[in-house]
Amino acid sequence: MKKRNFLKRVLLTLIISSTVLSAVGCGGMSSEDLMKDVTPSSGNNGDFDNKSAETVDFAIRLMQNTVEDGKNTLLSPLSVLTAMAMTFNGAEGNTLAQFEETVGVKRDELNGFLSEYLKNLPEGEKYKLNVANSIWVRDDGFTVNGDFLQKNADSYRADFYKTPFDNSTLKDINNWVESETDGMIKNVLDNIPSAAVMYLINALAFEAEWNEVYKKTDVSEGIFHAAEGEKQLVDFMYGTENKYLFDGDAEGFIKYYSGKKYAFAALLPREDMPLSEYVASLSGEKLLNTLSDAVNVAVYSAIPKFETEYDCDMSGILADMGIKDAFDGFAADFSGLGTAGGDNLFINRVIHKTFISVAEKGTKAGAVTMVEVNTTGADSIGDEKHVVLDRPFLYMIIDCENNIPIFIGTMNSVK
Repeated sequence: MKKRNFLKRVLLTLIISSTVLSAVGCGGMSSEDLMKDVTPSSGNNGDFDNKSAETVDFAIRLMQNTVEDGKNTLLSPLSVLTAMAMTFNGAEGNTLAQFEETVGVKRDELNGFLSEYLKNLPEGEKYKLNVANSIWVRDDGFTVNGDFLQKNADSYRADFYKTPFDNSTLKDINNWVESETDGMIKNVLDNIPSAAVMYLINALAFEAEWNEVYKKTDVSEGIFHAAEGEKQLVDFMYGTENKYLFDGDAEGFIKYYSGKKYAFAALLPREDMPLSEYVASLSGEKLLNTLSDAVNVAVYSAIPKFETEYDCDMSGILADMGIKDAFDGFAADFSGLGTAGGDNLFINRVIHKTFISVAEKGTKAGAVTMVEVNTTGADSIGDEKHVVLDRPFLYMIIDCENNIPIFIGTMNSVK
């Protein structure tokens, strides 16, 4: 792991369509800018319903449907939700209804919340989270729906491009992604399928330092007891925090990044409770209450230095959660996206890839969500606490105002 003076976290959400292709907003592109025909509205100026509770609940259910015994898991629920929200701005009928029921929020309300939430993410000298969205459309064989473009322009300030979907488009997309993620994600696409007609891309780049950076003297070797019983010799970072978490089944702490707008939160289940069982016991309400009820008390903590990556196809997971018709070539209704010569549109895959590195200076994390659309043809207490993350634990990177997990993961094995 590289030692750096700042923490960089990149969150990339890539939505791919076989009837929908996104564009790269770089100089020298061979793409026609469609934004001349689509002007974003001025927004609702903060007049929106806060959907933090529903967003956290979706995050927990997504984790519960993904986690596997003994294996590390790392998701960005915010990435998945944003990617799906942009895509379902083109859904209608029962396809849309299933999405709204699964997420627990009506589409327009979700658009309003995510729009304001993403637009107002805090940033300072030592921390920031940049957000960029774009949609690229094939210049022949597909007619995009103007209302669909308008919704994504209004809610996500997405740029739109008409492009030939050839090698020049491939280069444009990869350049856009690399630029918007500060060079942390390169060559995200290696080819453009012949059936693809649109891509929707959301890229987020996060940089931040710990509020209190670990010194060399704070790091020493110790044993991490992995889920399968292996004893792993790893470097632990020792420190003292002042926010203690306890929910009856697990205890943990919050460690702030610079500015205290974002934080690392960890929960260690009691020794007789497997991590997977603990995750299964969670709900959005329970997690929000635990984070909100953090107690002001000294917490002598130890975090293992770790680096992990994760990937999965979430189509089956999302279908099991209730979004079924969207993945059915005959039942899906994405007529709001546009038309493709009479062929029906459906989601073929939802590929999710993530990465995180936690070290002395801070955290670096990234995520990619790719939706492929195909066609058919607290109070203070006196006692100090000790929380050593030396066995399987749950961890998150949260925003401190809403306690929404931008990343959430299970650590069963450090190596």
